[in-house]
Amino acid sequence: MSETLYSIATWLVPLIIAIVFHEVAHGLVARRFGDPTAERMGRLTLNPIKHVDPVGTLMLPMLLAIAHAPIFGWAKPVPVRADRMRNPRRDMIIVALAGPGMNMLLAVVATAILAVGLAMGGGDPLSPGGFIASNAINFLLINIFLAVFNLIPLPPFDGGHVVEGLLPRPLAARFRRLGRFSLPILFALLLVLPALWPEANIVAKAVTPIVQAIARLFLEAAGLTA
Repeated sequence: MSETLYSIATWLVPLIIAIVFHEVAHGLVARRFGDPTAERMGRLTLNPIKHVDPVGTLMLPMLLAIAHAPIFGWAKPVPVRADRMRNPRRDMIIVALAGPGMNMLLAVVATAILAVGLAMGGGDPLSPGGFIASNAINFLLINIFLAVFNLIPLPPFDGGHVVEGLLPRPLAARFRRLGRFSLPILFALLLVLPALWPEANIVAKAVTPIVQAIARLFLEAAGLTA
């Protein structure tokens, strides 16, 4: 039980922080380009209660932590209105990239925290330095994973918005219609396809290798061999 609680404490808290900052980054950049929707709806806040999705932010990550499976999740998307932006196609691309960009910035912060934890004696997981180091490593991995994962070039991911903004307008309109099926697409990619056809596991085959390569660079920068 204590191991399970420790796992939840060192995974769930970093995940919630990463998700909240990701969503707020979308809203802040959208406001910068003329869309105050997120601000008016009270979503430009670091209060996690405003962003929590009961399933994606709490239940699923906790179950994955208990099962010692890779941790991921999602929050309630920050509302964005492209029609209120000065240059909708260009601005939506930048808004979409703001979330993954924030996660990479947080990965840099996590690397600095990890270096401090290691300096405090992070080899013992039950020591203060060890707890800091464990949280920092998880925070680092979660943020890199969220950045890469969200750049998958399909709805509902941020990468889908980038693709839509880069496509010619007629093709972009057709591509946008895929957004109606965002939830089925999400579950098909994460659960159905891997179960039916392991070779089509996009997380294991495409996302994880990129995450591992980036994480290795950050871990080495913190003084920890990957």
